[in-house]
Amino acid sequence: MKHSLTALIGSLALSAGVAQAQQSFVVGHSLSPESHYGIGAEAFITTLAELSGGEFAGEQAPAGQLGGERDMIEGLQIGSLDVVITSTGPLGNFVPEVYALDLPFLFRDYDHARAVLDGDIGQELLGKINENQLVGLAWSENGFRHVTNSQRPVRTPEDLAGLKLRTMENRVHMEAFSEMGAAPTPMAFPELFTALQQGVVDGQENPVTVITASKFWEVQGHVSLTGHVYSPAAVLASPVLFDSLTEEQRGWFYEAAAASAAATRAEVNRLEDAGVAVMRENGMEVITDIDKAPFAALAQPAYAVYTDQYGTDLVERIQAVE
Repeated sequence: MKHSLTALIGSLALSAGVAQAQQSFVVGHSLSPESHYGIGAEAFITTLAELSGGEFAGEQAPAGQLGGERDMIEGLQIGSLDVVITSTGPLGNFVPEVYALDLPFLFRDYDHARAVLDGDIGQELLGKINENQLVGLAWSENGFRHVTNSQRPVRTPEDLAGLKLRTMENRVHMEAFSEMGAAPTPMAFPELFTALQQGVVDGQENPVTVITASKFWEVQGHVSLTGHVYSPAAVLASPVLFDSLTEEQRGWFYEAAAASAAATRAEVNRLEDAGVAVMRENGMEVITDIDKAPFAALAQPAYAVYTDQYGTDLVERIQAVE
């Protein structure tokens, strides 16, 4: 009996130790829980829980609850946030080499973009992220970006003239839209819907995934499938968090990020096929017959924002990927 009681006490102590060892974490992002980011965040949380045998328990902080993307990246650097899924637009302010991914009309299609990010170039850029008080876990995705606005259909660069367009806080994007004739207005994403509603800006540019998740049809009547920029996303962790982990635990985080990216890309694929119909069903005029060549020609000077400082080598390597 005494032996059984001792065993029971030991078992309870062990259980208490496991309970105490469980680590909670939060995945922050700027979109709704139902969005491609939300699906990616849930895949991260579920995968990490499975790999760790319940040692890690996570939850989402969606819809900009933790601030704009730039705010969240800063939170990772100081350790106040754990994991963030973010577009690369604001990330360039911290890791300038990433600006190369945001050059207009650089990627031919999804296969090209994913081959670049999954290959040597993507790994090199994750390494650059790691040199800037961040941990780059994986490349995820938003998709090709398109223009929406409340004023008129956009079929040519002339149609952009004078439109106040919200852009990310990204010098490459701002320069490209200036060259194409628009009036770029950088703004954190959580402020965007209200700014469109109040007419502070006429339009914005985002992938179909974001347009549908944000229900921009409530404040925008026109969408033009310009596909002017491929927009990656990054799954990032705090170096403060990572310094506290064992090598095995870090491996779990990398695997969870890979699962997150795969789930997000699958949702991007789905919405690329279904999103146009959804936008039309909700009253948007969708312009699909766009000659991209005039837009690309006007946007070309934006490359100098990157190449004047970092040279043309990375851009040429990206263009050469088959």
